[in-house]
Amino acid sequence: MTPLAQHIKDTVKKSLAEDIASGDLTAQLLPETLTTQAQVITRQSGVLCGTDWFDAVFLSLDPDCKIRWQAIDGDAIRPGQTLCELSGSARALLTGERSALNLLQTLSATATATRR
Repeated sequence: MTPLAQHIKDTVKKSLAEDIASGDLTAQLLPETLTTQAQVITRQSGVLCGTDWFDAVFLSLDPDCKIRWQAIDGDAIRPGQTLCELSGSARALLTGERSALNLLQTLSATATATRR
C-alpha cells in the first residue's frame, strides 16, 4: 500500500469513528437489503479535490457501492453541477454521508484557495 493510500485509509477510519462512534441509529432503522441512489451537487464554484477520500468512505462501508464521478480532482466546478452519482446500500450511504462530504468539502476548499 502506498503512503497516500495508507493516509486515506487512516483518515477515513478516524472520520467514521468520530461521526458514528456508537453506530448510526437512523441507518439501522432501514432494512439491511435496501439499496438506494444519491447525487452530490455542488452549491458553490471551486476546485474539486478529495474524490479518493470520498470513495474510500463509502467503499469501507459497502464494498459493492458504485460511484460515478462527473468531474475529477483538479476540475473547476460550478454551482448546480452534479459531481457524482452513488448507488449502494442505503445504510452505507446514510452512514457515510457526513464523513464523505466533510472530507470532500475540506479538501476542495483547500484546493480552491490554493488555485486563487
